[in-house]
Amino acid sequence: MLAAPTPDNDAKRLAVPHALLILDTPPEERFDKIVAFAAAEFDVPIALISLVDSDRQWFKSRFGLSACETSRDISFCGHAIMRTDILVIPDAAADERFADNPLVTGDPYIRLYAGAPLILQSGHSPGTLCLIDTKPRQLDELDLAILSTLRDLVVKELSNAMETSDG
Repeated sequence: MLAAPTPDNDAKRLAVPHALLILDTPPEERFDKIVAFAAAEFDVPIALISLVDSDRQWFKSRFGLSACETSRDISFCGHAIMRTDILVIPDAAADERFADNPLVTGDPYIRLYAGAPLILQSGHSPGTLCLIDTKPRQLDELDLAILSTLRDLVVKELSNAMETSDG
């Protein structure tokens, strides 16, 4: 298993979710609506807004998953935040980077993972909007465009929260 990497700018990146005052906060309808829509639109059992902290990924909003967090070491989102484009893993069980990951070999049995990094104006990504399926599958260009648009909605909400907390 390939452990989630740590970005070179992780200290600055980690300041973002802490500045948002959003870690470990109750669910919010604005985020819950986005993940519920994503799950329905893509017909996936799990959709999440995940914030990657120093040692965990915490789910600000979740659809189809009871866990509130997992270790950063095994997180798929920890890989996605290193990118500017959407990380798509069509079949995690067939991908040598993830095949022995406990999230693949055990509950929730991830096969498809698609994580859109939430890149804020600062250039830092505190987390992802992600889709998870228990069946392998591909996403096409239209799927990626829709996921990107939904990601932009999450980023807008996070940016608004930052402005409010600064204000």
